[in-house]
Amino acid sequence: MLTGVLLLVGGSIMVLGGGPSPERPPLLPAAHDSPPVPAGSPSKAADAALVISVVGKVRSPGLVTVPSGARVADALSAAGGALDGTDITALNLARKLADGEQLYVGIAAPPAAVPADPASAPAKINLNTASAEQLDSLPGVGAVTAKRIIEWRTQHGAFGSINQLQEVDGIGTAKFAKLRDQVTV
Repeated sequence: MLTGVLLLVGGSIMVLGGGPSPERPPLLPAAHDSPPVPAGSPSKAADAALVISVVGKVRSPGLVTVPSGARVADALSAAGGALDGTDITALNLARKLADGEQLYVGIAAPPAAVPADPASAPAKINLNTASAEQLDSLPGVGAVTAKRIIEWRTQHGAFGSINQLQEVDGIGTAKFAKLRDQVTV
């Protein structure tokens, strides 16, 4: 009887083959770390970078590259930081940067270029890059209003148009009329 059971079990194993063979998964392509960039198309990294000129009392003056959305503090850091003893209180370290800006660290920004023709109008002051001193030189703008303009820039980013100057506390219709032709963005 034992022999019969062994023959039955052995025969079953041979006939059935010991169970189903494992199913193999299909071959899948390997995953890439990032999608390939087609030849000839600009990279997103290049689009997201800002080039800033940092001059004055910094360890490495010159052009620095910072990511989009960077602040004045980031550009200052990229230039190696201010030299020891440099007063940087005139810089708004929290202000967002725009591509192509120039930062003056520990030195006064040069006066606006004087036109060769005295009858020509003087250069306009850029609301997005002007220092407090430059803004203070505008008619009807004193130290307090200059500070408010810079605070508006800090809170809202760059001015999109000169009309936004009217959103600054203390600049009404009359004062805006005096400033309109002397500023730019």
